[in-house]
Amino acid sequence: MASSPRPAATAAAHRRGLIQRPPSAQAYLSAAAALLVLAAWGISKADGAAWPVANPVVTCAEVEDAGFPSSFVAKPFLFLQGDAIYMFFETKNPITSQGDIAAAVSEDAGVTWQQLGVVLDEEWHLSYPYVFTYKNKVYMMPESSKNGDIRLYRALDFPLKWELEKVLLEKPLVDSVIINFQGSYWLLGTDLSSYGAKRNREISIWYNNSPLSPWIPHKQNLIHNTGKMLSTRNGGRPFIYNGNLYRVGKGQGGGSGHGIQVFKVEILKSNEYKEVEVPFVINKQLKGRNAWNGARSHHLDVQQLPSGKLWIGVMDGDRVPSGDSVHRLTIGYMIYGVVLILVLVTGGLIGTINCSLPLRWSLPHTEKRSGLFNVEQRFFLYHKLSSLISNLNKLGSLICGRINYRTCKGRVYVVVVMLILVVLTCVGTHYIYGGNGAEEPYPIKGKHSQFTLLTMTYDARLWNLKMFVEHYSNCASVRDIVVVWNKGQPPAQGELKSVVPVRIRVEDRNSLNNRFNIDSEIKTKAVMELDDDIMMTCDDLERGFKVWREHPDRIIGYYPRLSEGSPLEYRNERYARQQGGYNMVLTGAAFMDHGLAFKKYWSKEAEVGRQIVDSFFNCEDILLNFLFANASLTSTAEYVKPAWAIDMSKFSGVAISRNTQAHYHVRSKCLAKFSEIYGNLTAKRFFNSRGEPGAVKSTAQTAPRGAIVNDTPLYAII
Repeated sequence: MASSPRPAATAAAHRRGLIQRPPSAQAYLSAAAALLVLAAWGISKADGAAWPVANPVVTCAEVEDAGFPSSFVAKPFLFLQGDAIYMFFETKNPITSQGDIAAAVSEDAGVTWQQLGVVLDEEWHLSYPYVFTYKNKVYMMPESSKNGDIRLYRALDFPLKWELEKVLLEKPLVDSVIINFQGSYWLLGTDLSSYGAKRNREISIWYNNSPLSPWIPHKQNLIHNTGKMLSTRNGGRPFIYNGNLYRVGKGQGGGSGHGIQVFKVEILKSNEYKEVEVPFVINKQLKGRNAWNGARSHHLDVQQLPSGKLWIGVMDGDRVPSGDSVHRLTIGYMIYGVVLILVLVTGGLIGTINCSLPLRWSLPHTEKRSGLFNVEQRFFLYHKLSSLISNLNKLGSLICGRINYRTCKGRVYVVVVMLILVVLTCVGTHYIYGGNGAEEPYPIKGKHSQFTLLTMTYDARLWNLKMFVEHYSNCASVRDIVVVWNKGQPPAQGELKSVVPVRIRVEDRNSLNNRFNIDSEIKTKAVMELDDDIMMTCDDLERGFKVWREHPDRIIGYYPRLSEGSPLEYRNERYARQQGGYNMVLTGAAFMDHGLAFKKYWSKEAEVGRQIVDSFFNCEDILLNFLFANASLTSTAEYVKPAWAIDMSKFSGVAISRNTQAHYHVRSKCLAKFSEIYGNLTAKRFFNSRGEPGAVKSTAQTAPRGAIVNDTPLYAII
């Protein structure tokens, strides 16, 4: 059985994911898993982007790019026609907040989607575009409860043009579906307007021998679900599996639900209906806010492919809960308020702030007043104000000068309070300015992707590794982590806390060349080589990944270096900035195409270079920079400036480059040797300013090269 989920559409908070797997009662669907089937087929139209394409694959931004701005997309339904997969979904107008029905099409099994825009627009809110066929005609039954009825539309020019076929029921049903089962057509929907209706807990059923015939109400309407946590409101298309009918319902927890429940329909007759919930689990998104459906998924549509062997499906989801922005702002400003109060109290305690208010604030004004009542009222208010100021001054006298900051004890108090203020300020700032999309992956041409994080380490750095894996496994685009274990006893799998798969690759010998060993088990095109003692934000990783996807033939790194002079000297980033350029990036923090980079590194041409790396136990990153530059007439490396990065080796004391001067001296020797073999690498590279973090700006100049290497244009990025 194929088990490969696939994403499909997002909103300001909503996104959809496409999945492939037989929807059995015991099915486990993971919207973050890779497209195993599609990857095996080799289907990809993601020009220049990394494989595999990841969740979500259709977003609000794409709907807007098609000329139809959207603030919300949800409730998707699929329709198969030949080799094309059509997706119909609700899109919300950001100005009117009215829902319309939009469509997208994929001709490569769901890898890429072309937006077709809004295909059905009425004067009222539309949602839940249930699409089906009847007698070789295509029909759509969207929710139109705001208009007080349920309508059936027929495609005149599929999928763009629809006309009203008939009004099926004069009832404001929501989330309605029609299913052909056991020789009859059944219409199931929820009427939230009926007297005594309990939200999401009751369903109405109608039946007939044709979806176009007058519908006959079920004898048990309204049908009540007795389970406290069960919902009868539909959450997708019913499906038949092994001869049994299953109904998809919305989980309890809000107007749109916070989960998906599946029910097996045991009895469906004109006078009796019975269903039972069956086990159905969607793997929890352990990345939380960083996952496209970290908050919820509340709609699922599955269909069996014509081959009968596979199922294809689509689901929606939220990255953050509804109202999250207001919630975060409220908490953030409350924390700021606490900080302000602490500043005032602390200032009073150490005597830097006057704790008394001037009594003149409460004195009445002497200008002429009209009316005795007005004068008496004002004097009464002044009296009250005077009493309040007097009480505040009494409180202030208890605070003022209580701490002598000139004493040792007083200074400790002040330092502790200052630390508390700093922490509270950081937390408040995080709540106000955090959660603004910084945790999200950056799309290229509307598509998201994933990469493998690879680090090389040994037993003395296990402390670094544990923190490294726990932190980076939560980054949105990290699919797997590979630990190249060079020396000592490797950790047990359970010692590394991660929300993504971690593979420990134990090497036979301790060599820096192991960093670039060809590894057929790496499933992504992109590999992020990152030393286990470097800690940076997930957003910095995502920005670098975005730049690499724009230039997948280059090395995209975070630490620029400059080699220059005669003899050649290895220079750091500060010196490179002073000189206005760089010509290398460290591969200890860099994105690359592992198929391209690792093949270059283990080529016949690089054999002598690898021997030099082993002899110095250093310079493997310099060698890769030379190999890339040697094989290209264009830019081969780009620099992305991280917002911040911490070198944890300063705390652990196990870095190779503890002695910076000696480390740079060895690297200068490597530069001289590599230049003799692979040509000169002293071209000046310019740092150009840019507005948006991660954007690329290039300059086109040429640099003199050796006999083996041709001229290379210059490049730059900040």
